[in-house]
Amino acid sequence: MASTPPEHERPPLGSAAWPSISANSFRQQYMAHNSATDSEALESAYAHEEAHSSQAMRRNEFRATSTQLQGTSYVSGGKTAVPSASGSQSSSIEQPSNQGIQESSFIVPHGDSSSEYLSTPGHPVTTKQSFESALEAEDDYADGKFQPIKTAATKDTTDHRPKLQTKGSGRMTEDDLFRVLSRRKTNTSEHPGSEMSPVVTQEEQAEIERLMSRMFGQNRREQSEEEKTRHVGLVFKGLTVKGMGLGAALQPTLSDLFLGFPRLLSKLFSKGKSASGKPPVRTILNDFTGCVRPGEMLLVLGRPGSGCSTFLKVLANQRFGYESIKGDVTYGGTDAKQMGKNYRGEIVYNPEDDLHYATLSVKNTLSFALKTRTPGKASRNEGESRNDYVKEFLRVVSKLFWIEHTLGTKVGDEFIRGVSGGEKKRVSIAEAMITRASTQCWDNSTRGLDASTALEYVESLRTLTNMAHISTSVALYQAGESLYDLFDKVVLIDEGRCVYFGPTENAAAYFESLGFQRPARWTTADFLTSVTDSHERQIREGFADRIPRSAEQFENAYRRSDAFKTTTNDVADFEQELEVQRKERLENRSEATKQKNYTLPFHKQVWECTIRQFFIMFGDQLTLYGKWGGILFQALIVGSLFYNMPQTSAGVFPRGGVIFFLLLFNALLALAELTSAFSSRPIMLKHKAFSFYRPSAYAIAQTVVDLPLVLVQVLIFDIVIYFMSGLARTPSQFFISLLILFMQTLSMYSFFRAIGSLVDSLDVATRITGVAVQALIVYTGYLIPPQKMHPWFKWLIWLNPVQYGFEALMANEFYNFNIECVPPNLVPQGPNASAQYQSCTLPGNRQGSTTVQGSDYIRTAFTYDRAHLWRNFAIITAFWIFFVLLTMLGMELQKPNAGGGAVTIFKRGQVPKSVERAMDQGDKIDDEEKAGATDGAKLGSEDSSSSDEPKMDKGVAKNDSIFTYQNVNYTIPYEKGERKLLSDVQGYVRPGKLTALMGASGAGKSTLLNTLAQRINFGVVSGDFQVDGRPLPKSFQRATGFAEQMDVHEPTATVREALRFSAKLRQPKEVPVEEKYEYCERIIDLLEMRSIAGATIGKIGEGLNQEQRKRVTIGVELASKPELLLFLDEPTSGLDSAAAFNIVRFLRKLADSGQALLVTIHQPSSVLFEHFDELLLLKSGGRIVYHGPLGKDSRQLIDYFESNGAKSCEPSANPAEYMLEAIGAGDPNYKGKDWGDVWASSAEHQQRGREIQDMISQRRNAPTDSKTDDDREFAMPLGTQVYAVIKRSFVSYWRTPNYMIGKFVLHIFTGLFNSFTFYHVGNSQIDMQSRLFSVFMTLTISPPLIQQLQPKFLNFRNIYQSREANSKIYSWIALVTGAILPELPYSILAGTLYFICWWFPALGRGASAFASGYTWMLLMLFEVYYIGFGQAIAAFAPNELLASILVPLFFLFVVSFCGVVVPFAAMPYFWRSWMYYLTSFRYLLEGFLSVAVHDRPVICDSTELARFLPPPDETCESYTRDFIAQAGGYVQTGLDGICEFCQYKNGDEFAKGFNISYSNKWEDYGIFFAFCGFNFVIVFFASWLFLGGTKTVKNLFHGKARKQRMELQKQNKEKV
Repeated sequence: MASTPPEHERPPLGSAAWPSISANSFRQQYMAHNSATDSEALESAYAHEEAHSSQAMRRNEFRATSTQLQGTSYVSGGKTAVPSASGSQSSSIEQPSNQGIQESSFIVPHGDSSSEYLSTPGHPVTTKQSFESALEAEDDYADGKFQPIKTAATKDTTDHRPKLQTKGSGRMTEDDLFRVLSRRKTNTSEHPGSEMSPVVTQEEQAEIERLMSRMFGQNRREQSEEEKTRHVGLVFKGLTVKGMGLGAALQPTLSDLFLGFPRLLSKLFSKGKSASGKPPVRTILNDFTGCVRPGEMLLVLGRPGSGCSTFLKVLANQRFGYESIKGDVTYGGTDAKQMGKNYRGEIVYNPEDDLHYATLSVKNTLSFALKTRTPGKASRNEGESRNDYVKEFLRVVSKLFWIEHTLGTKVGDEFIRGVSGGEKKRVSIAEAMITRASTQCWDNSTRGLDASTALEYVESLRTLTNMAHISTSVALYQAGESLYDLFDKVVLIDEGRCVYFGPTENAAAYFESLGFQRPARWTTADFLTSVTDSHERQIREGFADRIPRSAEQFENAYRRSDAFKTTTNDVADFEQELEVQRKERLENRSEATKQKNYTLPFHKQVWECTIRQFFIMFGDQLTLYGKWGGILFQALIVGSLFYNMPQTSAGVFPRGGVIFFLLLFNALLALAELTSAFSSRPIMLKHKAFSFYRPSAYAIAQTVVDLPLVLVQVLIFDIVIYFMSGLARTPSQFFISLLILFMQTLSMYSFFRAIGSLVDSLDVATRITGVAVQALIVYTGYLIPPQKMHPWFKWLIWLNPVQYGFEALMANEFYNFNIECVPPNLVPQGPNASAQYQSCTLPGNRQGSTTVQGSDYIRTAFTYDRAHLWRNFAIITAFWIFFVLLTMLGMELQKPNAGGGAVTIFKRGQVPKSVERAMDQGDKIDDEEKAGATDGAKLGSEDSSSSDEPKMDKGVAKNDSIFTYQNVNYTIPYEKGERKLLSDVQGYVRPGKLTALMGASGAGKSTLLNTLAQRINFGVVSGDFQVDGRPLPKSFQRATGFAEQMDVHEPTATVREALRFSAKLRQPKEVPVEEKYEYCERIIDLLEMRSIAGATIGKIGEGLNQEQRKRVTIGVELASKPELLLFLDEPTSGLDSAAAFNIVRFLRKLADSGQALLVTIHQPSSVLFEHFDELLLLKSGGRIVYHGPLGKDSRQLIDYFESNGAKSCEPSANPAEYMLEAIGAGDPNYKGKDWGDVWASSAEHQQRGREIQDMISQRRNAPTDSKTDDDREFAMPLGTQVYAVIKRSFVSYWRTPNYMIGKFVLHIFTGLFNSFTFYHVGNSQIDMQSRLFSVFMTLTISPPLIQQLQPKFLNFRNIYQSREANSKIYSWIALVTGAILPELPYSILAGTLYFICWWFPALGRGASAFASGYTWMLLMLFEVYYIGFGQAIAAFAPNELLASILVPLFFLFVVSFCGVVVPFAAMPYFWRSWMYYLTSFRYLLEGFLSVAVHDRPVICDSTELARFLPPPDETCESYTRDFIAQAGGYVQTGLDGICEFCQYKNGDEFAKGFNISYSNKWEDYGIFFAFCGFNFVIVFFASWLFLGGTKTVKNLFHGKARKQRMELQKQNKEKV
């Protein structure tokens, strides 16, 4: 442990920036410097040091700058201590070259024993990589915004530091300062060996100090109340976290619905009360103690599942979801509860994903964060406005993190093009810096980044920690030495226990003292994590019986060590300092700083969120204008359908229809709010944690943004339809309708948003909205009049905002409308009929009148009144406000996802015994998997020794074919020209050799791999690809394995099933199935997956972890018995170092067993790199830089580069990093030689060419075998493919009970809702209309059901498209068949449930057996129809979002022309003549309704009767006889001899009004059956087009493609 520095080195808390004992010496100097506000004060500080020791001054000056440049850790006494790793440390830690600096070494005692330490008075000891990273050139700005620091033109190395380019005043340029601050590499001299020393003079240091003080220094601190009251420094004592969970579970299936209860009963009887209790509580973290001082960085290490994420979350005060948290966590001396209540903004947790709005530019993202966290006037510098603060901070932070060139670029995501992954990380860091949070935790944020980007990221964090004076904790996987050196402290966690906590420089020595051996070239982080892995750790001789082995033993050893005592002493000392800090805070605290949760007042939060929301919306203009374009299209269709409605009784029913449609369409459009609500939730929760704004402010902002956008939407839709359809054309009525529709749409947007904010998942929200939409539609008053509603559901109209809008719009339209009655509403008709003896059949008619007042009509038919208009408007507005408040509440109550470890899901009956016992007893699960893997891992750890060979030979199929490729070029269309991605690449892949394909990011590694594997579907590929000197066989893609970077698998399949599926369909059909399955078992043993063979693959968090999934990916390819070679794309990406080591170890075993492997890999550690035999190295532009064997310790590779002018490679350097550095990879300012040209002219290149020609000639003459002669595209016949895929699909559905339950529940609820709405429907005229609308309601259940089934179809297609299509496992025909068939039986069962719930209680009362049977048959056909309809839409769509948007568009289009919304007679001739007959729902409706109303007598209610007097001397019957004979209906004589005419005599007459005939029922059934078949034809056709058919069609008609095809055929014939 570092000793305490002299008192003068540690300034008092009030003025110092960084109070720290254990931080490195630079930080203590920095504290002293930062207390000075001008250069004189700084000079006095240096003078004080010089008086103490001029040599110490020189040493400390260098160390201050070097640390700032490289983040190297130092002990406090001014001496740099790096412990020797007992013989191995020297190989991994290298001292810098002694350029003009005298070196000396000395010994420092450590603990009770002496350890040798190395030091240089003028130099800090650091890794070569870390040291050189400060010296190399790197400047991404071609536009010259940053001029590089120039170096003196020297021919050789000198003792003098090249001077910085200075201005007349002698000061650095600001750009130079930023470069130093952000540790950027600078441009070096072109001469090799000419390096620029990073030493910075006192004047330069003072300038840097002054610049940093602008944002974080003493100057701002003196001005700022906020800075004076910050809670800096983190302490945790006795921290113990417990949570619920088992770690393993059984795969749920559909059988649980029926067998779940019996199983629970049997458990109760066999195990007693424990069986039904809660899952057991397990300890996630056990008794952690330590501190992270201001300006310190803590590295959190541990294998996956050890508790790293939980540790970081709890340190960041995110305590939701855990059973109990014991112990003390304090921030600047304030406890966690108080911080959570009053100072949330001072603690930040950053998840591994970068959460930003994709359509927002980087500038707007950071500006928004700045505006929400700009301190008040009292905490800003004098005269500094809010805008000044934002501009200055944005300028500083964007330059510091090197993102000013991205300010105008969108952040982007997987769908929207934006900044790169590394730049996105820097945006996240800048955003965190803006929070000025005193404690920051970063969880595995380097996942998916290559090594150079990861280093930039951690260096940026180091800068942030230094400048902002904060405590930073970071969890990293695969942390290289250069990353490790940037940290001050490290904590190692194993199974939730603290194995070590202390300074990074002492960690390796501590574990060596326990008896562990650090292998040569292992990074410190890899060594630390390896000691917790029983398969990976190496033990020093004589310590085998003394080392700790379990997590508990490690914890006990640590607690007995000096390291633990030092930590507890450090915590005690720091707590005393914090007490002083706490008192100072109390003195400086004012009303403004009593609470620091949010910087801005609420109304300003709303304002800033509103502005940002507009930027978000207009950032995605394509979607916005696309939506408006779709609305315009739909409006034109609807407007033409209701075109110029007559101003007579013939236009009454359509008028209600168009008003209903206006409301319905805008309400359904609001459904899209659900998707956006859930997609933006993680960002909102992150911003809440960052204290940018209250969630309720965001809810209001969304509503404010709705106002103009909804207005545009309503204007487009209403103007087109209103004037095309011929609604009342007076200004007042038009603007009132616009106002009502606008407010109505706003309330619906807020309604769906409120649902989204109150539930946890989109799945639950969809189920709720499925029923809610039906309630909104039915209880509007249009489909069923209020007076006919049953009392148990009638109350819904008072809770339905759409009903108030419908009443207001109907009253607005009809109140002054005099309806002139025309046939068929005018009765009776005939030659002897006269107006005084006629009447109207419309509700509201008056005796002897042929006109009906509109106000009477709506009052009688709907109980509506014009007087309610403004009351209804007020109610709709109140609903809107209520829904907004509900959304605010829901958003405020939202919590981040609860923490917890991953769960392994096992198939019932395939659970390993020990796991089953643990599950029953509630123990921890992990042990079984470790135990199960032990034997195999021990085999692997011997590195494929001779004892392994026989077992490996038996395990994996060998191959002896050689794959060669020459003159490979790949060109793609780019902007208006072309771009070459691969240029004259050649090489080979041989059996028994492990070949690495490497290069910098963007060099074309994955492109080349995909080209070689024949997986390129875009652009032009040319070159000679041969197997054993012959052209590639048709079976090439099937006969090669390709392990994708993304582990894409069917989530419900078990590991064994996934391997068997691959083996069954990819191994030749001549191999018996039993032999294929037996081979899979050998692969399972080879990959050490025996213990998880029965586990389902699942998704991350619920299923296999990242490493296990990668093993499955490799296993699936091996199970196919690849006859030629195996390609692997980034198999170690995203894994921790131990998992990466295991994967490469497996690959080495495969190569040793005779497999040929080509592997792309991001900069591996030297340990991993040693496992490879050969290397193919690419530079940008896809040019070869080196191809050939690596040699022992990569000697052949290094000799090649050194012999061609590269600088020499130090013994401790990582060859993988050395070679990339040598060729200038990733350095845009690289001015050295073009290594592509060097290779092209080298002897090695000529030699490789000769080798390839020799291989081709030798192998071409060798006897052929089936590997190169097999021209079958697929290994198995189509029938076997279809059977296997269908079986897998059925298993997937069986193991997805949530999907099935959702389908059944939706059918049952909508069926019951329909039946109780139209319960025991009567025989009046309106009851006949109710039958029509009940059938119509049945049709409306399809959209939510389609929304449910589309993701399943798209998931199957994505798996096929991503992996299985390219591997030629099965054809697209098998895919589509397998996606369709499993839906059918479940849908028929669900449809039967719907039929039982709906038909008998509602329409089927008193119906004949034939009517019931026919209805059931037609309903089953409808179930089949919507499956095909939904899958056809999905087959055209590229993703789920677009598919879900297209559903309502297609559905409304089909429904519009079926004859319900606009009856056949009222439909314009244009649509009636063709579209009506092409609409599938027209036949479905006719079939349902004709049977439902056939032979049903109609008994009109009194309000439905048309009343008129008969002429003198005539009775009612005689007067109407001729008319009734022609038009139908019946007449009766009422009181006073008044004739009462009913329009319909029976249901068939009612149906006739809608052009429906009972005699067409079987014709309808047949035609609808044909529509079902047509849908599935479309599914197949669209799938074929999407999966490559489009390219085939283009090539057929494209002359250039035809010519190329003929030339290729000619070349192949010549080769043969």
